Amino acid sequence: MNHHVADSIGTIGILGGTGEQGLGLAYRLALAGEQVIIGSREADRAQQAAADLKRRDVIVDGLANHDLATAADTVVVAVPYAGHRETLLALRDRLAGKIVIDCVNPLGFDKRGPFGIMPQDGSAAEEAAAALPGSTVVGAFHHVSAKVLLAEGDLPRSDVLVVSDDAAARKLVTALVDRVPGLRGVESGALRLSRHIEHMTAVLISINKRYKSHSSFLVTDLDR
Repeated sequence: MNHHVADSIGTIGILGGTGEQGLGLAYRLALAGEQVIIGSREADRAQQAAADLKRRDVIVDGLANHDLATAADTVVVAVPYAGHRETLLALRDRLAGKIVIDCVNPLGFDKRGPFGIMPQDGSAAEEAAAALPGSTVVGAFHHVSAKVLLAEGDLPRSDVLVVSDDAAARKLVTALVDRVPGLRGVESGALRLSRHIEHMTAVLISINKRYKSHSSFLVTDLDR
């Protein structure tokens, strides 16, 4: 990958920021002192979500997705998988030159429970990389429960697995994760590993249903 990667995360925009996962990430990142913009297809919805978060003592802005894609330095993709590729293709030019953090989990559900769906490109993150050839794609934040992110109080200790084909971007996003109290970023390798990471979310959902919990992952024996 030959893109120049910025040396800082800068302002973070969250596509799909009015959904639970996007809203939870916006809340925790803003609480950690990051500049955050919430995005939605409609600016009014984004501004309403931003106003709701302000009542929780964090300052975020709200913009329509296409304006957010221009204004933000780094963009988190938290849209439903059904509209994932279409959303990114529409914003391809605006996202060029930026780090794009994809946290989308392509999952299905049937009578036996959750299961992973295999996108044509291997994973949602790889699909993002194919749709955004001018951007640097990083996979992260797949396993932190939206309900946990939005809850009051401290986050329970959780590890966030960070994958990318660009080492500099991987390092930047890992450092971003580390700035959120309770979370630890773990550099986990190439972007193609996202297909395993995304599908592990189905396992967590199954565990959580069985134990009525909001579990996540901790990696043992790391020297950090």
